[in-house]
This record gives sequence, C-alpha cells and structure tokens, in this order.
Amino acid sequence: GLCSYTLRVKYVARVSILLVVVALIASMVSCGDHESYTLTIASANGGSVIAPGEGTFGYAKGTVVDLVAGIQVGYRLVDWTGDVGTVANVNDAITTITMNGDCSVTADFGEADFMAAGGYYDTVGLRSDGTVVAVGDDAYGQCKVGDWTDIIQVAAGVEHTVGLMSDGTVAAVGDNWLGQCDVANWTDIIQVAAGLHTVGLKSDGTVVSVGFNSYGQRDVEGWTDIVQVAAGTLHTVGLKADGTVVAVGSNNYGQCDVGTWTDIIQVAAGERHTVGVRSDGTVVAAGYNNYGQCDVGKWTNVVQVAAGGRHTVGLESDCTVLAVGWNWAGQLDVGDWSNIIQVAAGNSHTVGVKSDGALVAVGWDGFSQCAVGSWNLN
Repeated sequence: GLCSYTLRVKYVARVSILLVVVALIASMVSCGDHESYTLTIASANGGSVIAPGEGTFGYAKGTVVDLVAGIQVGYRLVDWTGDVGTVANVNDAITTITMNGDCSVTADFGEADFMAAGGYYDTVGLRSDGTVVAVGDDAYGQCKVGDWTDIIQVAAGVEHTVGLMSDGTVAAVGDNWLGQCDVANWTDIIQVAAGLHTVGLKSDGTVVSVGFNSYGQRDVEGWTDIVQVAAGTLHTVGLKADGTVVAVGSNNYGQCDVGTWTDIIQVAAGERHTVGVRSDGTVVAAGYNNYGQCDVGKWTNVVQVAAGGRHTVGLESDCTVLAVGWNWAGQLDVGDWSNIIQVAAGNSHTVGVKSDGALVAVGWDGFSQCAVGSWNLN
C-alpha cells in the first residue's frame, strides 16, 4: 500500500545519495595528485619565508602562490632553490610559484656585501667588490671616493664620507675643519658612523671619535660592550650587547633620552632624533617630533630603521618600506618600493637598496643625490 511505497521511495533515495557520495569519493581518489599538490617551504640563515610561511601546504592544481621572503638586515636573497621550474623569478624576494606538481623550495640568503649611505646632500654606495661610488654635493670633496678599494662599510656625514677597510683601518674624505677626517691612525675598527663628527666601534666593544665636540657628542671614552654605533648631526648613540642604549651630545629635544630603552637590536640617529628597533619588530623614537618623525609607535615587523634630517624610514620584514616625518620634497614617497634589503636617509632624501643591488631614491635632488638609478652595487 501507500506505506510500502513510501518505504521504497525512501530506500531508493538513500541508495541514490549513497551512490553519489561513493562517486564523489571515487572521483576525489581518482584525481589524486592530478588535482591537488603539496608545497614544502624552508629557508636558510639570513631570513625567513613570510608568505605563505614555512612548512607544507596543499593547493589545487594551477594555483598561483605568492612567495615572500623576509630578509634580515645585513643579508640579501641569493635565490630560490629546489623545484623552482614554475617560480616566476628565482632572484626576487617577492615572487610567485604555480602549482603544477608537488614541489619543495628553499629561500637561500647570503651576507649583503653592498650597501648605501645617505649624507646631508649626497649618497654613497659600496659595491660588492669593495669599491665605492658617490653622487651629490661635492663642495668639500666628500664624493672623491673613486680610488677607494677593499672597503666593507661606508658612512656619510654632514659634509664628509668615511670608509671602513677590511683590515680594520679607516679612510675619510671631505670637510675636515673640525678634524672629522683625522682617522688615519685608527685600527681594529668594525663599524663607523658619521655626523659632524666621526665615530668608530672597535672589536673590543669600545668606541673612538674625532671631530666636532661642542655638545659632548664625542664623550664616548667610557663606553663598553657596544655592538653598534650611530651618529646624528650633534649626538652619538651606542647599542649595548644587552639591548640597552646609551647616548651623548646635544639633547635639546630629548634625542639622548634613551636610557630606558630595552630589547633593542638596531639604532639610528637623525639630525635631532633617535630611533631604535626592538627584537619583536616594533620601533621606539625620541627627540624632535614637530614633523611626526618620531610617530613610529604603530610600526610592526620592522627589521631596520634609518633617520634623516626630519624623517624616519623603516624596512619591513617583507622588504617593503615605511616612512614618517617631513615630506616637503617627497622623501616619504616609498609606498611602492619592494624587494628592498637596506634603507638609508639623508637630510631630505631616502635611498633603498634592492636585493639585486639596484637602488631607488626619492626626495630633494638639488645636488643630484637621488641620481642612483643607473647604479648596481652587486
């Protein structure tokens, strides 16, 4: 009767649903590796893979996956290695991979043996072969660096340029009316910085300095356990091995009020302000802030900072760049920069070094200090 008919309908419906489910499962099994693939991602020392992360991920066939390598300061992306047949550009920190099979890729990093420094109105570039180039204001010969060789780091002051050689000695050219270039007898130096004075960090963690000292910016003789130095126009900053910071010199805007800072991994000094990066990627700043150059409290994922005349630049772990402060000449116009591994700041210009050794620059170009588009430092 009606009851038995209803039971038969329900039975047929259940069987039909079961058959559909079985068919779907069979279809998924039969597709197998033809429709979905695994992507395994790793990194070498010097950085990490931010997107999609590190580990093993599953994607449908044909998916285009963004690969973003975060590069630590002092390093560069060498290339992506492994199953890179469908990687768009194996030399770019930001690229893509198309999933046409199971694959494993690794981001390989190497120490960056090239860099840039921003002077008051000039830009200095260190090539990977140890030679140096410079453009911009050369009124005092601060760009006369063409015969330098065996350089491993450069610093640009107000009107002078400093180069650290691989044997720990130091060279300097430019304005020397205050003795800021009197570095010929320095030895055992591992890092240099420059303002209206020159600062050298020795391998034992002590610090030496020459040049202008009217504000006590050279009073660094008692410093110990220093791992990095930075020089503003009239002040000097030292990062200690325990992550604390010391500073001497002009403090009319509080640029030396860094005694409470902790967990700092890098410092930068501008004309009248000081900036520090914490190990968690956040940033602190002290000093002159009339143009918002110290408004860095919301920054995250930052791995390096640079301080200009009245602006601050931050390099994010995904190789993009942030900037705050005075923008009268466009020195903050860095929003479209990518693949950057180092930033530098002059008085009113900003420089970015790309992972392939090319440079970009924005800001005031009155002395052609931004004319670095033809440079390749690698």
